[in-house]
Amino acid sequence: MTYCVGLKIDRGLVFMSDTRTNAGIDSISTFRKMHVWEEPGERLIVLMSAGNLATTQAVVSLLDERTKAVSERAPTLLETPSMYQTARLVGNTVKEVIASSSPDGQRADAAFNASFILGGQVRGSEPRLFMIYPEGNFVEASDDTPFFQIGETKYGKPIIVRAFDRQMSFAETAKLLMVSFDSTLRSNLSVGLPLDLLFYERDSFAVKLKKRISQDDPYYRTVTEGWSDALKSAFASLPDFPE
Repeated sequence: MTYCVGLKIDRGLVFMSDTRTNAGIDSISTFRKMHVWEEPGERLIVLMSAGNLATTQAVVSLLDERTKAVSERAPTLLETPSMYQTARLVGNTVKEVIASSSPDGQRADAAFNASFILGGQVRGSEPRLFMIYPEGNFVEASDDTPFFQIGETKYGKPIIVRAFDRQMSFAETAKLLMVSFDSTLRSNLSVGLPLDLLFYERDSFAVKLKKRISQDDPYYRTVTEGWSDALKSAFASLPDFPE
């Protein structure tokens, strides 16, 4: 299991992902789920993945290899004219990988399923954010739905729904996501630290910040401990049920 979130704010895009892929008493593995392609001054593309590890790695490897061997497939991630066309390219690659792995083709409930959050900006257009499904189709973030989650979404969603505001600063969205991830980590052992965080500022065509957050990160500890104390205080301040 995994947990990834992509947010679209007025200032740009914010991404966060965990790094745990398997969890058990004696089996815990860590793999990077956030991948970045950057062409300074021209485009910035971020892709986060959830689902079957072999499928997600195959998709990312194919996309990456084709940027280095252009003759194999055109356009590549570094050549698409828009983020919409980039989403189509990723969706087609997902279909290609799943179809080659599963004789039944791509289904949302297949053993080889995988879903992705794709975001970024190509010069000449606005920053855009997409969710790509195992079938290869996709939807785009809008004013009504300005964020996407993949993986273990249910525990971390309530705080985002209640507190998210498109006018937030990067610092505020980082705080919001850390609370969302803390709620998920405490509820599901299949999601785990360290976390990867990335800020993209609109029209910069470059990563603003990319950081790996570990258990010992002082700010992460301050937020998670402060959130726990705030919840306890809020609960205690509510009136008791009348008997």
